[in-house]
Amino acid sequence: MTKQPTTPFAIPAEMLPGDGRFGCGPSKVRDAQLDALARDGRRLMGTSHRQAPVKKLVGSVRTGLRELFSLPDGWEVVLGNGGSTVFWDVATFGLIREHSQHLVFGEFSQKFADAVAAAPHLADPTVVACEPGAHPEVQASDADALCLTHNETSTGVAMQLTRPGNSGNRRDAATDALVIVDATSAAGGLAWSPGEVDVYYFAPQKSFASDGGLWIACCSPRAIARIESIAASGRWTPASLDLKIALDNSRADQTYNTPAIATLFLLDQQVQWMLQQGGLQWCAQRTAESAAIIYDWAERSPFASSFVRKPEHRSNVVATIDLDGVAANDVNAILRHNGIVDTDGYRKLGRNQLRVGMFPAVEPRDVAALTACIDYVVERLRS
Repeated sequence: MTKQPTTPFAIPAEMLPGDGRFGCGPSKVRDAQLDALARDGRRLMGTSHRQAPVKKLVGSVRTGLRELFSLPDGWEVVLGNGGSTVFWDVATFGLIREHSQHLVFGEFSQKFADAVAAAPHLADPTVVACEPGAHPEVQASDADALCLTHNETSTGVAMQLTRPGNSGNRRDAATDALVIVDATSAAGGLAWSPGEVDVYYFAPQKSFASDGGLWIACCSPRAIARIESIAASGRWTPASLDLKIALDNSRADQTYNTPAIATLFLLDQQVQWMLQQGGLQWCAQRTAESAAIIYDWAERSPFASSFVRKPEHRSNVVATIDLDGVAANDVNAILRHNGIVDTDGYRKLGRNQLRVGMFPAVEPRDVAALTACIDYVVERLRS
């Protein structure tokens, strides 16, 4: 490993990406979104979220997401304040009846399981875990909720979403559990089918190029029935975590408490941009193009390799790249000095690693430029 360089050096300007933001959340926000916020957002900022202008904005977000994800009739787009970490607590009160099963293969999938384990009104969850770098499979159980993660942000592992018990296009009666999917870093960047899922929840600071402070949950009719059933049971729930309250407010195109208007505005701008480009299919193709660039580069590199060994487990939105013979901290420091930011590995994973966000706002040509810049930096650090 090299020592921290005392004097950062410059990368030739012609090599640099057009935009150096490769974070995995917060992620790159397009200039057009920020220009629109400065131009049109001023009429909304500082106004009531229970009046028509902001309610229209929330309605646009809900309608846009319904179109982007091709949600069938009966599905609802529900919003609430807080991020995905808050939604884990929301789910313990409003979605899990008694017992849940969790596939754990990274930091964030573990945190949801921990939240359920701490809930005194629920049974201990069944945890099916594997070492970071792959994902486990659903096991047979009596769980009434199966908690999956579409993309584990901490490790760069993605999983195909398939409802357990599915046979062709029909759902076997043997599995009645809700399929609840953490999609925070996947939503808007990876393809999925509503037929395989009941709740698809996320925060908007990844593919949707917005700020934090909001959770969004796309809920099937089965999930809506579960929400209403639990609410009718009399289970005590804090109002701020009450999914039935969030559902009722969302149907009125508002949130229970005052939301961050700028977050909603940037989210809506990104959703409309995605739809204009060609919808989720276009987004998934774009992230796949970026992923092919970085994984192909890592395969050819003498010092880099993909942390996720199985190609079918590799994420198209978050790439985790191990380095050999050079310190990732040194590489990241030089990149940051040159305006290429947030390529640091996930801190708790503790590997000599880069982590690169490849959400739809990121240009594939900038991913290619990033790999060239890494080569330039490593060659000089090792010389």
